[in-house]
Amino acid sequence: MFLRTLREDPADAEVPSHRLLVRAGYVRRVAPGIYSWLPLGLRVLRKVEEVVRQEMNAIGAQEIHFPALLPKEPYEASNRWTEYGPTVFRLKDRKGADYLLGPTHEELFTLMVKGEYSSYKDYPVMLYQVQTKYRDEERPRAGILRGREFVMKDSYSFDIDDEGLNSSYQLHRDAYIRIFDRVGLRYVIVAATSGAMGGSASEEFLAEIETGEDTFVRSTDSDYAANVEAVSTPAPAAEPITDKPAAESHHTPNTPTIETLVDFLNANTDRKFTAADTLKNVLVKTRQPGSQEWELLGVGVPGDREVDMKRLEASLEPAEVALLEESDFAANPFLVKGYIGPKSLQDNDIRYLVDPRVVTGTAWVTGADEPDRHVVDLVCGRDFTPDGTIEAAEVREGDPSPDGNGTLVAARGVEIGHIFQLGRKYADAFGLDALGQDGKPKRITMGSYGVGVSRLVAAIAEQSHDEQGLVWPREVAPADVHVVIAGKDETVRARAEEMATELDAAGVQVFLDDRTVSPGVKFADAELVGLPTILVVGKGLANGVVEIRDRKSGERTEIAPDEAVAQLISQIAG
Repeated sequence: MFLRTLREDPADAEVPSHRLLVRAGYVRRVAPGIYSWLPLGLRVLRKVEEVVRQEMNAIGAQEIHFPALLPKEPYEASNRWTEYGPTVFRLKDRKGADYLLGPTHEELFTLMVKGEYSSYKDYPVMLYQVQTKYRDEERPRAGILRGREFVMKDSYSFDIDDEGLNSSYQLHRDAYIRIFDRVGLRYVIVAATSGAMGGSASEEFLAEIETGEDTFVRSTDSDYAANVEAVSTPAPAAEPITDKPAAESHHTPNTPTIETLVDFLNANTDRKFTAADTLKNVLVKTRQPGSQEWELLGVGVPGDREVDMKRLEASLEPAEVALLEESDFAANPFLVKGYIGPKSLQDNDIRYLVDPRVVTGTAWVTGADEPDRHVVDLVCGRDFTPDGTIEAAEVREGDPSPDGNGTLVAARGVEIGHIFQLGRKYADAFGLDALGQDGKPKRITMGSYGVGVSRLVAAIAEQSHDEQGLVWPREVAPADVHVVIAGKDETVRARAEEMATELDAAGVQVFLDDRTVSPGVKFADAELVGLPTILVVGKGLANGVVEIRDRKSGERTEIAPDEAVAQLISQIAG
């Protein structure tokens, strides 16, 4: 076997899966975000792929395969050549023609179906591929959890009507549940945003991992769950305006932060204020795909909350978002840092979006657009009128659940699957029609469904390990039984080889460790590699027994060699 285990953690390892997959000889780093799969790792990857293929085939999807190197033109037609921004690997051939390394293949699938099908009788159809994808991640991290090159299953449904799309979506949703159940993952299904993919209904499957990069929330009293980017803030009822006091500008020296402002007001007025009574105005700049021009945008959130940039970016996709620099403030002197209010934004035609909690009739303390001055009792709908609302404020534990049941609790996870109802975005872009029963063209509606196949390997490793090493679920383990020869006696070696041969003949996948190293080294490697069952043939053979170790539970059983073989064959076949 081409295998070399390591005793030391790789220097760049941030999470357990990265550390253990490298140490156990499953993968090796080639460049940032780019990994080679060694024999053990490739075995696991192929088993995960097989589970995915079986469940996709079971719902009637058919596998095809597109190239990874793709021409620019289809992505220009869908506007994603620019919408994807810097995450796409772009290149030119020797003739100067533009190409990209495919991040996803909606365009190609749509064009393929358009070229082959023309009648309503041809539909519905579901196609999928398992293929290498490429994204130029700015900060690839965590080994194969977030790489620049990765293996993904992407499938697409094509239906005549929305009812058909709903059916295809549900078929995929159920298939994904079976896939993730079979590979032994703990996961949650959450409401999500569609991002650059477009479309309406969107759900993510997140593996629950403490070190995960995605934060999601779930309700304490219902089955509501959502990625934080997709959480909708319940808006309170509008309040009457007539009973609100007039807005007053106050001299508030040295109060550029919410904390200093609240302390000053509580020390110098007869009222008591909290950070939630203040309106924090954050300035960003946005740029639409393909544009060189930045536009200023004001975002107002309650002062007891920070702006969550991931939520803000999700709300503004596909636009690029950046914080203002000193040069931006210098070019717009009406922006007084620390004292920005709605008035100067609206007087200067700066678009101003607010948190959904900022409703008509609510009174706020906010900047007066002058150094060392704030306005008290600035009333929404009377003293200022936002241009709209935006989901940008951080979501916190204890917030009311958007479905009205209970409060939210937060957890972390890693996205392993994502399903979208794309609708007609790509069918419109490429004119994908079918001749209907009435003889008139009918626009096809689509769904898109992805599984991160190589990411699944890392996600399983994240959830299935202990201090000694990996602990693979049998469905995806590189083999079933790790036979350890624990002794130099030829009788021991011969019996171990016989048992390995018997297991192999019965269809049980076996690793036989016949190296001339100490038993301690072999045991350490067996635990690091993480096969579900370890069979130890050693000194006990003289007394007519061998030892079966369950890698997950740690349970050890002494048993006669012949009985051990029969038991393992029965256990694994069952």
